[in-house]
Amino acid sequence: MESIAPEALGPGCGKSHPALSSGQPDSELPKGSPGTRRRRFLTTAGGVVAAAVGSAVIDAPHVIAQPKVQWRMSTTWARSNELQSTAERLAKAVEEMSDGRFRIEVFASGQIMQPLDCFDAASKGTIEAFMAAPFYWAQKEPAIQWFHTIPFGMNAEGMAAWFYQGDGLKLMEETYGAFNLVPRPGAAQAPQMAGWFRKKMNSIADYKGLKMRIGPLGGKVYVKAGGTAVLIPAADIYAALERGVIDACEWVGPHDDMELGLHRTARYYYYPGWHEPGSTNEFGFNKKAYDALPVDLRRMLDHAAAAMQVYGLTAFHAKNAIALERLKSEFKGKVDVLQLPVPVLRDLKKLAAEVVKEESEKTPMARKVHASFTKFQALVGPWDHVAEGAYHQFVAV
Repeated sequence: MESIAPEALGPGCGKSHPALSSGQPDSELPKGSPGTRRRRFLTTAGGVVAAAVGSAVIDAPHVIAQPKVQWRMSTTWARSNELQSTAERLAKAVEEMSDGRFRIEVFASGQIMQPLDCFDAASKGTIEAFMAAPFYWAQKEPAIQWFHTIPFGMNAEGMAAWFYQGDGLKLMEETYGAFNLVPRPGAAQAPQMAGWFRKKMNSIADYKGLKMRIGPLGGKVYVKAGGTAVLIPAADIYAALERGVIDACEWVGPHDDMELGLHRTARYYYYPGWHEPGSTNEFGFNKKAYDALPVDLRRMLDHAAAAMQVYGLTAFHAKNAIALERLKSEFKGKVDVLQLPVPVLRDLKKLAAEVVKEESEKTPMARKVHASFTKFQALVGPWDHVAEGAYHQFVAV
């Protein structure tokens, strides 16, 4: 600490007091004399003031205002989508934890850019963050698809375990690092349903000639089965199915599907959602912006993102349970909730294995991620069967 000039302690503090300038030590002054009393007073007072000033200097860093950080996040979701509220919840959590030091302004799809422009915008630093479904970027790097889900892959719990207890998150960071992005797993939406069909699906042969709205990897499996896959925006699915433009469709699960009115367009609602068993969405942050954050704000952002995975999955679980009950009660006789026959699932699994293998061979990173994913699924699979499979089968009886 720098020495403090006596003058800084107050007027006259730098001048010698007359009673102290004689050079007489205290022992030579008469006990109780005015000089003695004055000297003791000044010594005590000076110590108090010096201590106070020293304390102020030491505590100064604690009262300096911390710089505020302002980010912008664009999503691929409409304002009404449940996932948009997840992005807004992340922003709220970060702002509250940081006492207002870190604020993220969240924009819905189309507000400041087209929905699928957010990845490149965050990569370039036009915005600092985005939220989306990883499979949207499959054309940029096939490996990205494994961070969302793959047909007959792990469920949401297995995906989370791979990210945080296996190599999942490390590989995700390596993959997105090539695009100047720092990724974090977001809200999970799984397991999903297999979709809505106008006719019963009794064998793999029933897929031949079928035109279905379905996502990328699942769509490639249907193509191998002899069908046609089309990707239609959510807002247009109802009309396409109602008018017969498509024969079947999948969206998410009972809650989101009923929001689109799909239960009024086709009678047969099949499960399980083999094509998206562990769907996990994502947050992406511009690397330069992320690295520039103070360590405490970086940690707040990371933990908030992890919390959104839990909030998203629990909301998905509860809302779909309520919606399924509605389908079975309010639409009894109009909607049949059916399980796909085991032989159909076996045939679809064989075709899916071919599709996943083909995708994994497209790039070195895809091979690397696929190897890690496959190894971890083989590890947790037996435990899932012992811990949950038998239990759920029993309680369902």
